[in-house]
Amino acid sequence: MIGRLNHVAIAVKDLAASTALYRDTLGARVSQPLPQPEHGVTVVFVELPNTKIELLEPLGADSPIAKFLERNADGGIHHICYEVDDILAARERLKAQGARVLGSGEPRIGAHGKPVLFLHPKDFCGTLVELEQA
Repeated sequence: MIGRLNHVAIAVKDLAASTALYRDTLGARVSQPLPQPEHGVTVVFVELPNTKIELLEPLGADSPIAKFLERNADGGIHHICYEVDDILAARERLKAQGARVLGSGEPRIGAHGKPVLFLHPKDFCGTLVELEQA
């Protein structure tokens, strides 16, 4: 059901400093910051030959990333994102197998302009999983 790894998301306190680290120290190509108010984050994508790293900075006090950083002061891996061919079919299959879809269960538009869903980390080895329509 899952396709390729789309990205690994890392929560950061300082998006500009983290972007500079990937760009200047590691020599990576990085995107411009992209505010995502509906998700409570600003993102930068680090482009790799085979996938992306998504740097997440809180956008507002109610951001889920702000809460994550309260528990993980140094930041760290927040979630992994896999592509799926049909996000609604994937959701139904996962729910039928007992997986919990977070939020309302309805896909929302993610940073790539495609529908996304998040799956409960307790159902996936302690890892928050994002599914993105391919």
